[in-house]
Amino acid sequence: MREESMTGLPGITRRGALATGGALLAAPAIGNRAAAQGTRLRWAHVYEVNEPYHQEALWAAKEIAARTNGRWAIEVFAASALGNEPQINQGLTLGTVDIIYTGVAFAGASYKPMALSHAPYALRDYAHFQAYKGSDLYRELVAGYDKQTGHHALALTYYGDRHVTANRSVMQPGDMKGLKLRVPQAPSFLMFAKAVGANATPIAFAEVYLALQSGTVDAQENPLPTIQAKKFFEVQSHVSLTGHITDSLLTIVSSGAWRRLSAQEKEVFQAVLAEAAERCGNAIRAQEQELATWFKGQGKTVQAPDRAAFRAACVPLHNDGTGWTKQQYDRLQAL
Repeated sequence: MREESMTGLPGITRRGALATGGALLAAPAIGNRAAAQGTRLRWAHVYEVNEPYHQEALWAAKEIAARTNGRWAIEVFAASALGNEPQINQGLTLGTVDIIYTGVAFAGASYKPMALSHAPYALRDYAHFQAYKGSDLYRELVAGYDKQTGHHALALTYYGDRHVTANRSVMQPGDMKGLKLRVPQAPSFLMFAKAVGANATPIAFAEVYLALQSGTVDAQENPLPTIQAKKFFEVQSHVSLTGHITDSLLTIVSSGAWRRLSAQEKEVFQAVLAEAAERCGNAIRAQEQELATWFKGQGKTVQAPDRAAFRAACVPLHNDGTGWTKQQYDRLQAL
C-alpha cells in the first residue's frame, strides 16, 4: 500500500514526512543546529528511531560535527523517509542521499560478491561473522564494491541472526512449503525461500506489518530486535529460531560526498563510522540474548527448529549462479 508523495523524492510520503521526518529531525537538536552552520549531508536508512542503528547514526553525526569543527552537518532520516533499500542505494549515485545503511544483500545488487556472507547458512554463527569482518576476504570485497560503484563502504554493522515468524509452527523446511513468505528484494532471500519451498513475496520493509496483518503474506523473517522494533510479533503467533542468515549492514558514503572531504576529514569519517558500527553491533548482540525470553513473555510460541535440516536444504544453492567465485566462498568457509 503506497501513499502519494508530497515532495517528489522517492519514498517520502505525506504520512512518512510528517510522522517520521518531523519526529526524527526534531530529536537530534544538536544535529539541526549544526545543519544551519555546516555543510549538510543526508544519511538515510529504513530502521526505526528507537533502534540502535538510528541512535548510533545520531551519535556519529554529532561526533563528526565536533571533530570537523562544524564543517560537516549530517541529518539522519529514519524509517524509509527517503526511500526503501533499493531507492536509497540508487540515491547514492543520483545525489539524493550522501550516506546510507544498507544490507550487504542490497549492496550485492551493485557488486554481487558483496552478498557472499548473506547466503543462507554461509556464516555459521556470530564468531564466524566476527572472523569474516576482520578478514582479508572482507577487505577485498569492499575494495571491489568501491571500485565498481565509486562509493565507499566504510563500516560493517552486525544486524543479527534472521528468524522466521508465522502464525503456525515451523520446525522443519517442509513446514514452510507453500507459505507466503515476505522477503526483501534481494537474491539471497529468494534463495532461502526456494530452498524451503516457500512462496517468496517481495514487500518493502515499511509495508510488512500491514501485509502480515491483512494476510497478504503468512510469514516474515528478521532478527529478533527488528521483530520487536517493527512490532511484527503483534500479528504473528510463532517465532522459529531458524538463524538462517547472519546479517550485516554496510555504512556507505557516496562518491560525491567523499570527493568533498579533505584527507583529514576522510580519516574522521572512517574512524567515527567504524566506532558507531561497533557500538551498534554490540547493542544488537546484547538484545538478541534476551529477546527470546521477552517474546515468550508476550505470549508467543518460541521454537527451536531443526537448523541442520534447514542448512542442508540451503547449502546446495550457495554457488548456483550467485555472482561470487567458488574460491571466495571456500575462503569464507575456511575462516
